Amino acid sequence: VSDQKPLGCWSVKHGQIITCPVVCNFETHEYIAVHDDKVLRIWKDNDINLDKVFKATLSADVYRIHSLPNGGPVVLFKGGGVRTLDVLLEAPQQEIENIISDEVIKWSEAFMEGRQPVLIFATEKDGDFFVYVQKLKMNRLHKYKLEQQELSKPLSFTAYIKNQIITLLCLYSNDSVYKVLIPLQQNCEEEEQILSKSLLLKLSVSGSVLKGTSFVVLDRDHIAVLGSLAASGKDSKECLTIWNTKFQTLQTSKELPLGTSGQLWCYEEKFFFTHGKVLTVIMYKCETSSLAAAVGKLKDSQTPDVSSFVNWNTLGDEELVVSFQSQQSVALKSESKMTLRSKRNTVAKVQPDTLSVGQLLLNLKDASTTVFEDELRQLVSKAQMPDFQASIGCVITALINRCKTNPKYYPRNFLLHIVETRDLSYSLCPDLMAVALEKKDVHLLQICLQRFPDIPEEITYACLKVFLSLSESYLQRIDVDLESVICYIDIEFNNKEVKTEIVENGFNAELEQDIWDTKIAKETHVTANGEFCPVGPQKAALLNAVLYSAYSETFLLPHLKNLPAQQAVLFLRYLYYLYVKCSEKINTTLPGIRSPTISQIMDWMCLLLDAHFTVMVMLPEAKELLSNLHKFVRAQVRFYSELNKIEGSLRELQRLNHQKDSQTYSIEVLELV
Repeated sequence: VSDQKPLGCWSVKHGQIITCPVVCNFETHEYIAVHDDKVLRIWKDNDINLDKVFKATLSADVYRIHSLPNGGPVVLFKGGGVRTLDVLLEAPQQEIENIISDEVIKWSEAFMEGRQPVLIFATEKDGDFFVYVQKLKMNRLHKYKLEQQELSKPLSFTAYIKNQIITLLCLYSNDSVYKVLIPLQQNCEEEEQILSKSLLLKLSVSGSVLKGTSFVVLDRDHIAVLGSLAASGKDSKECLTIWNTKFQTLQTSKELPLGTSGQLWCYEEKFFFTHGKVLTVIMYKCETSSLAAAVGKLKDSQTPDVSSFVNWNTLGDEELVVSFQSQQSVALKSESKMTLRSKRNTVAKVQPDTLSVGQLLLNLKDASTTVFEDELRQLVSKAQMPDFQASIGCVITALINRCKTNPKYYPRNFLLHIVETRDLSYSLCPDLMAVALEKKDVHLLQICLQRFPDIPEEITYACLKVFLSLSESYLQRIDVDLESVICYIDIEFNNKEVKTEIVENGFNAELEQDIWDTKIAKETHVTANGEFCPVGPQKAALLNAVLYSAYSETFLLPHLKNLPAQQAVLFLRYLYYLYVKCSEKINTTLPGIRSPTISQIMDWMCLLLDAHFTVMVMLPEAKELLSNLHKFVRAQVRFYSELNKIEGSLRELQRLNHQKDSQTYSIEVLELV
């Protein structure tokens, strides 16, 4: 999520529908999915096509799969039957009992109590709600009926286990949260018991009522509720709220103007929810609460075991913080970062010399350029600044905003210094690269490509297009980082390339030609094209930065199709040059810092050919290049196929060497058949 890059993507066939959330088996590192209610699929990261992965058709419809870190996956069927995945895979067509008859499952969750998996699920029938608790190892199922609430019904559930007691929380349509206690140790075997509930929290404050849609438990004293906050005479607004259940207070809330899906997830002290068209991640931290913290009256900074909440916008003025609407990707931004007040930062009064970053930037809005930059340099130099990364992002945003209002202002060196010395990301300062592209600041773009892990593919393509369009004479006057090319490209004063050969482990391509037949050797000589790089070192270094940057093929390919034909041919020539250079070395690795790997080179070549194959075939200047590329790849395929033939013999030789006594001297002749 922090890098904004998809790590894998799998699709079912047209007409098939994934019918329950996909889970990960923590023990085997496999993914488990169900499509069309009954078809189970299991696969790993390196699997590409779902049609070729493990498939099992079950005898009953699946409601949900729960994956437990130490207990393995548990499958809950729509009829109430429960099986562990291991038991189910032994006989996929085994009969699954129907326990709940006409009831419909509304919610389910699984826990580990000691070493025993426990499954709890809630059902509904004709307005009545029931709760089932299943202990898998003991094969015991307990059924309970939820006490009815007049004129209201449960909308959402959540639960947790502590000291052999399940605490079930229910969000009701009357804007209240109720608590139900269910002991795991049951002495009686009654068929159905009535569960009484107690009011935990009323979701109203100062005349406003929260119409909740989903909620999660943060700790024993705090819950988070997602819903619409409605005040009398005003339109309702969707928001995320944090409540203190111990003191019945609303701790903090954040309006979500772009709307949500109504779903809220919580994992490892982070909230996950959709806001508009993006997934938003919000960090939080809970500590033991007190009445003073709950009502915002905390004054003593030395009070132990106390927590309160800081404002959602800890960085100040909204205009100085990147807005949701301008974000193409969402990470942990100041606009959506929430932290409970820590034990050390509980001073209520703000000292004049400790202004927030937002307040400081707001005060400097109309300052002169000299004062503006001096103050920002001092701010950036502070190592102990709270929310440091987000604060630096706001500093860059303030600089970029001044660039937009004053086109003649562009603090290139200051921006370059910040990017080179701080661990930033694209999502913290999304307008930085856009302004650098406008100014054609290729050095800053190069550093951003090397350091930012979450650059959108549209920006990566824009950088590539700018790099290819700039003339060699222009780039020679520009300061560019050449560390990625200096070890394999050298330039004389007359701008002609001098071939630099680095011999690794005594290997030299010319000395090893005996392993190739005469035809292959000739083809290799032709493809090398004199060993001259088709671009200068500055452009090569910039293109290497593009190759080094992370991307998703699905999102990059549409943009790459818009690359002009001449630029596409030039880029392919350079990729081919790198490919030949890598193939000269035993370890197929280019020397230098941040040099592209052979995998990156191959991926980009394939991507470029996919995007421009028809154009490449039609262009006369690309014909010889494609022919040479084809011959070189064919020669390599032949060479590696010969190596594969003796792979088994080499492994056997290695096995024999391990069995020998290293202190014994002997000479053996092994015949490779």
